[in-house]
Amino acid sequence: MAHDTAIGKRRPHGKKTCKAYNPIDKCWRCDRHWAKNRKKLAHCAKGFGHGTYGGKMGRIYIVNDSSDTNVIDPKPGTLRHAVLQPEPLWITFSCHMTIRLSQELIFMSDKTIDGRGFDIHLAGGAGFMLQFVHNIIIHGLHMYDIVEGSGGMIRSKDNHVGIRGRSDGDAVSIFKSSQVWIDHCSFASSYDGLIDIVAASTNITISNCHFVKHDKALLFGASDKTPEDKIIKVTLAYNHFGRGLTQRLPAVRFGFVHVVNNDYTEWQSYAIGGADGATIISQGNRFVAADGACKEITKREQVPESIWRKWTWRSEGDLLLNGAYFRQSGNPHWAKTYKGYPLIPALPATEVPNLTKSVGASLGCRAGVAC
Repeated sequence: MAHDTAIGKRRPHGKKTCKAYNPIDKCWRCDRHWAKNRKKLAHCAKGFGHGTYGGKMGRIYIVNDSSDTNVIDPKPGTLRHAVLQPEPLWITFSCHMTIRLSQELIFMSDKTIDGRGFDIHLAGGAGFMLQFVHNIIIHGLHMYDIVEGSGGMIRSKDNHVGIRGRSDGDAVSIFKSSQVWIDHCSFASSYDGLIDIVAASTNITISNCHFVKHDKALLFGASDKTPEDKIIKVTLAYNHFGRGLTQRLPAVRFGFVHVVNNDYTEWQSYAIGGADGATIISQGNRFVAADGACKEITKREQVPESIWRKWTWRSEGDLLLNGAYFRQSGNPHWAKTYKGYPLIPALPATEVPNLTKSVGASLGCRAGVAC
């Protein structure tokens, strides 16, 4: 697999003892009995995606078939069959597998995809579509080389089949959905974006993920013609933005994004961008500008400074290295008037290498072994 060496290899080889560094990992990791208590993970989401419990209230569904040949009547035991069931499900896997989705994978609500225990790759096919759903956990997956789906007749609910247009080629597309938590996943090289959050989707946390080898990675708010995206609220916590990235880490329109204790070790054009009055609070991150690349972390889209200087983009406690700089704007006292859900408290930026030491899907979780 072409991208195995580029994804999820941040954790040192030969590590025999388990240590969890950040508050999300401390909630569930380093327990050798994790496989007997998988649903403990449902209590671990923090940030705007707090309270997302996925399929905790349902049975465990084991995917034992990596095929995706029938998108109208999916075969039981396949991932497509699992996510289309109407009831809550905690979805696990029976063995290592690579799944090539023939068309976008359309979810129903109250699902957890839990890749722990095996190496689960979504590669060479279409991506995930979370549309008009809520309460979704995606954990422990490698997603790379994602392509467009051709569209056609596709089952979108357990009781509905309809015509779908061509999919965009995003690894994960979140559309008019809420309460989503993406944790410990590894992303690279999609046709379009790695994660898109659009159409008034909100209450989302992306944590402990590893992003590499992509141009326009994360888009939160798709258009200046969708002011309903003002309700978008996303937490980015403890992620590593690594080799081969260019821009949109993320790019934000209208919404509120909390960027806390992430490690940015490469961008070519910019790291954090946005438009249309987005609010971006950056706290306790490490930004290391690459040699020969743009040193500025921020980019405002197509507006004069007289407009963007009113947008609240604040850098607090960030560690700026190798010439990196964050151009701040807006209200320096924003916290005094903030009335939303309490933000994840930022730890010192000097701790970021440890906080992000075990990002991605390569935790090495095996039944009976702490991970």
